[in-house]
Amino acid sequence: MDMLENLESLQFDYGIPEEDRFWLYLQGRSRGLMIEACAHASFFCKVLHNLRELLPKNKSSSSLSSESFDVTEKADLKVGIIGGGHLGKQLAHTLLQLVPIPAASLRISTRRPETLVEFQKLGVQCFYHNSSLVRWANVIFLCCLPSQVPHICIQIQSSLEKACIVYSFVAAIPIPRLKLLLNHTNILRPQYHCVEDLDKIWGANKEITAALQDPVILRATCPYSPNGGVILNIKWLEGVIYAALNVCTASNVDCRQALKLLNQLFLSVHFKDCRKHEDSCPKFQLPHVVSKSYVKNLLHRRPFPWFDLTAVQLRETPFSQYHSTNTVLQDHLTYLYCDSFGISPNKEEQPVDLMGSPSQ
Repeated sequence: MDMLENLESLQFDYGIPEEDRFWLYLQGRSRGLMIEACAHASFFCKVLHNLRELLPKNKSSSSLSSESFDVTEKADLKVGIIGGGHLGKQLAHTLLQLVPIPAASLRISTRRPETLVEFQKLGVQCFYHNSSLVRWANVIFLCCLPSQVPHICIQIQSSLEKACIVYSFVAAIPIPRLKLLLNHTNILRPQYHCVEDLDKIWGANKEITAALQDPVILRATCPYSPNGGVILNIKWLEGVIYAALNVCTASNVDCRQALKLLNQLFLSVHFKDCRKHEDSCPKFQLPHVVSKSYVKNLLHRRPFPWFDLTAVQLRETPFSQYHSTNTVLQDHLTYLYCDSFGISPNKEEQPVDLMGSPSQ
């Protein structure tokens, strides 16, 4: 219930001159971007969590090492946030409540940790030491101002392990620049495009975590959805898939086993009709992720090569060609995304899990 609904003088737009009301759409755009950013970061953490759950089940002394990505049978995904401003706080709330990340597995580094008492009470460590945070975490979310990025990169560059994933929300710093500043290739940065006529579906007076429990809003955040007027560049989804392969490589999983894990991770949720036509369901094969020439020379008992995620997001890849025209694959990935939040892509049909992969 909106307690401000009938209190006109307390509404955000009260007193704004008529000639300036055109700019109110920026409020909806900002909120839509915030919700989409938190939703996609949550989905990414769910993917990594589920992958870590799958890795021990496939563990063998000859094919898997638990040191590089800190994969152990009971180890939680360790997530660090650099920046304790509005975005950093909203992201922390979302990860704690909707992934959910245990408080002990989330840390925040900010210049003013004393402002994060609410998180400290929950058991989240809040401090100001960026390099220490980077040495500890598997995933780092950059939620800082563009002007702060060069200094932060200097602080953390020498502490970044190759397998640590840097996930940047700093839209003003392009991926090539960030790669140069960090001397790092394991970087993800979602890119969003906004249309001028935004749909008013983002729940202006809801908390972000509450908004992300609304099926209408969640469906609008689907990677392929134009609803709401905030559109995600689908190259981000390619980056997520190759990031998962890098986790397998860091854990010394051979390429055949990594493909099996990839199929369990991303293609385990199907339409109900898939029970009848399971052979027609999409399935990742070697040529879908590496070039045909590389496949010929690939030793199947060895891990995949290390993928440069910055290049994946900026160039065409073998997966781009497979993915761009394969609507069945896109539908399955949409089902997976919605299922990770406990909803269906539409009201009529519920997804089914045919492979028994862990859900979160």
